[in-house]
Amino acid sequence: MKMIDDYKGKRVLVLGAGKSGTHAAELLQTLGAFVTLNDSKPSDQLPEVAELEDRGIHTVTGKQTADILDQGFDLMVKNPGIPYDNAVVARAVNDRLPIITEVELAAQITDAQIVGVTGSNGKTTTVTMITKILNQERQKGHAYAAGNIGISATETAMKATADDTIVMELSSFMLLGIKKLHPHVAVLTNIFSNHLDYHKTRENYVNAKMRITMNQTADDFFVVNFDDDEWRQLSKRSLATVVPFARTADINRGAYEKNGKLYYNDEFIMNANDIKVPGQQNVENALAAIAAAKILGKSNLAITNVLETFTGVRHRLQFVLESDDRRFYNDSKATDIEATQTALEGFDQPVVLLAGGLDRGYTFDKLIPQFKDHVKAAVLFGETADLLEDSLQKAGVEQITKVKNIDEAVPVAYHDSAEGDVILLSPANASWDQFKTFEERGDEFIKDVEKLTLKQEAHE
Repeated sequence: MKMIDDYKGKRVLVLGAGKSGTHAAELLQTLGAFVTLNDSKPSDQLPEVAELEDRGIHTVTGKQTADILDQGFDLMVKNPGIPYDNAVVARAVNDRLPIITEVELAAQITDAQIVGVTGSNGKTTTVTMITKILNQERQKGHAYAAGNIGISATETAMKATADDTIVMELSSFMLLGIKKLHPHVAVLTNIFSNHLDYHKTRENYVNAKMRITMNQTADDFFVVNFDDDEWRQLSKRSLATVVPFARTADINRGAYEKNGKLYYNDEFIMNANDIKVPGQQNVENALAAIAAAKILGKSNLAITNVLETFTGVRHRLQFVLESDDRRFYNDSKATDIEATQTALEGFDQPVVLLAGGLDRGYTFDKLIPQFKDHVKAAVLFGETADLLEDSLQKAGVEQITKVKNIDEAVPVAYHDSAEGDVILLSPANASWDQFKTFEERGDEFIKDVEKLTLKQEAHE
């Protein structure tokens, strides 16, 4: 890592603990800063606090109020999930205190090459595909996945060398807090209308996503999904060399699918149906990964070795198991309508759908075509069960059951299924009405599926 002097002697407030906050605080102290970490949770819920205190890092826990800024900081490193209308952040903005996120700090100190990936859907899968491909046939160094994928970017940056590559998953929240972050290859998977409760308008959300390319030059590459005209037009904002990918659009450069075959600049790479993970969205993710990999000089064999064996990321259309000729899939990461649309379109088999969650004030009529074409039965739970039922009825789905939670939903879904069916958790909603995270929701589903199938086997 680079031992930069930018933070030497500076007073820095790290707002929010967790992995990213803890590692940012440790790095800043290593760089000579005087660090204070502030989290609204009490210290007994933050096991990392004792270690930080032992290192001499000041911590303030159990409250998060604007008067902490009276201490006179030079910089704030903000947890990306903390909104800008938070009292501390709002005052910092008003006081013109510089605010960055942890990924910016990581980018400033790393010697490694950076590949950045953003988008509404498909980020984690694309990051994982790219990282695995970059580690194929590698003679020097290692490729690391980091960022929004759940691995601290600063921790990764501290261990990465100039021979390494960091493939960063970058959320819109993270990108709002960058200044100099400069990916050599940036990938935009897609943009839908997500996180408007945070960004307030779609324009703000789009602009946040496009910050991934703001520091790129003509020597860099911007990989963009050309299947939507809006995304194609957004690519014109970048100074980088644009490399398109497309599953449906008719293009003849970059990565694309034609007649069930995947190409890069007219070079055949593989058959689309040889991709191990199901669904058209994973063809798109694979095309984005192919483009990034070819830009970085990887062979076709390196690409196919990964894409023909990679079975998916946990909670993202993850194959769980097969029992009684029924295949169970965990797509708990589908926290919006578009993700569930894409998941349903990925299956030719009849689907028994488990869905529901936090009510964000919208209906689910956009899902009617997918409900009509793919869903044979639905099991609904959470705050949006009635809204989902209304849209399913409009689609002509007759077999609809409402239950209290996922624990009740899994055995009902099995009862409503037949041999050859897919039983799919793809909620189309955030999890926060019943779970802390979508990961917790997905883990509960997996546990219930395993419990159910063990019982079925015991009866046989």
